[in-house]
Amino acid sequence: RAHGPRDETSMRPIALKGHERALTMIKYNRDGDLLFTVAKDHVPSAWYADNGEHIGTYQGHTGAVWCVSVNEDSTMLLTGSADNTARLWDVESGVELMTFKHPSPVRAVDFALGDSKFLTVLDNIMGNKPTVSIYELAKGIRKSKEGQSAEAVLKFVGHDSKINRALWGPLNKTIVTCSDDASIREWDSRTGEQLRKLAAHRDKITDIQFAWDFSFLVSASKDCTAKLIDLETFEVLKSYECDRPLNSAHISPLKEAPYVIVGGGQDAMSVTTTSSKMGKLDAVFYHLVFEDELGSVKGHFGPINSLQVAPHGRSYASGGEDGYVRIHHFDESYFTAEEEAFNPTFLQVADRK
Repeated sequence: RAHGPRDETSMRPIALKGHERALTMIKYNRDGDLLFTVAKDHVPSAWYADNGEHIGTYQGHTGAVWCVSVNEDSTMLLTGSADNTARLWDVESGVELMTFKHPSPVRAVDFALGDSKFLTVLDNIMGNKPTVSIYELAKGIRKSKEGQSAEAVLKFVGHDSKINRALWGPLNKTIVTCSDDASIREWDSRTGEQLRKLAAHRDKITDIQFAWDFSFLVSASKDCTAKLIDLETFEVLKSYECDRPLNSAHISPLKEAPYVIVGGGQDAMSVTTTSSKMGKLDAVFYHLVFEDELGSVKGHFGPINSLQVAPHGRSYASGGEDGYVRIHHFDESYFTAEEEAFNPTFLQVADRK
């Protein structure tokens, strides 16, 4: 059940059990009808986002899978793993198209707009620096590997600690990264030169995700805050204070639902030492502009490791340490709450209907 100062509602979740170990990342496709999930159990999965039906799995990785990205027309999937590879898959058939070997685990992957390039991020273990690598993607890769290079066209470093997320910026001109060194940085995607650096948080930054139109960026951190960042000025506009370390945050794409959803929680090891309450494992909703906490949705039995609002804004999904993915379709009150709060006549009009 969702609960909060504003509303009591009965949003029934769909719980998906397709992974044997903790979820690491979930990703909607561009249309919001498919959901891709990866976990520490080596096997990426695909689901129908509407009813949670399991479509299939992608077999090949031999280590925990840390990250996933899906291209614009949902034909190709990209995953990065602790087995020191990034792998390209055919979404429909589940066939592995190409393996890109790395000297250490791959922590982040992302397709560029137009699907002509993609990026990978190297973990900073085994003597490696946290490195962003850019690869060209051959046009006919789904039919043949011919013409597809396994080598990166550009590599660059700059962060002092592990990079947790790397995303292509507007029109592929930039790449934005977040790291355990508590900074968010913007890079020129053609040269690898660092353009801007923002010390947004006091602790590790676990996630960054863009608003649907690339105007804002939302970050989540172990310092128990999420921040709204203006991509044009690269300054923090809003801060959402929470009572737990955060692993993920996302912005609703709907004008009538201007909310930021965050998730996290304390792991089992530190629950007893840091809090008398249970590990605070619910997803929390904040008002985008006023920063107020509006409510929360319980459900997971472990910290939320990844969450995302569907591109159409009518549902969201979360993946937890408990091995479950939960899809929540919002009920009507979610879309009307904003109008009701600021326009008293709205209620009278609604009653007349």
